Amino acid sequence: MSIEPILTTLNHLEKLHMSLLRLSNDKTALLKSGDVDGIDQLLKEEQAHLAAIVQMDQKRLQEVKQYISAQGRAVPAEPTMTQLIEVANEPDKEQLAEAKDRLLHAIHELKQQNELNQQLTYQSLQFVNLSLDMVRPRPETVNYSKNEVQGQSQSRAKTKLSSFDSQA
Repeated sequence: MSIEPILTTLNHLEKLHMSLLRLSNDKTALLKSGDVDGIDQLLKEEQAHLAAIVQMDQKRLQEVKQYISAQGRAVPAEPTMTQLIEVANEPDKEQLAEAKDRLLHAIHELKQQNELNQQLTYQSLQFVNLSLDMVRPRPETVNYSKNEVQGQSQSRAKTKLSSFDSQA
């Protein structure tokens, strides 16, 4: 069996991850501008990309299992790229390693961009909460505090004593 279908699938995975990275960069700009409708639309596009990535990864997994099986080796339940590279023929190992490195690089960039977006989202939420705290009036305490209760009972006790003393 040829390694070409696996390389094609890896290239598709890399393209999908790079496309998701572009969406993530767009999300950064939308987060900075505060465009909620744009972010909502972008999240729908991200979900579609993620579904395509999951589907393509399942295809890659099947192709890798078929390749390992064709090589006459035991097929792991979830074969990794490293296991595939170990099993592959010598000329194919270099191509697979390059494809793996490109895909890992795209995933790493995407991870960094998502961390930035997460920080921007968190800061936006902090700003919204701060703004709401400044605008929202503070409710007055409805219950008595411990000092008020003790203070009243002490003053009432003194007034009762003083009125008792004055009548005697």
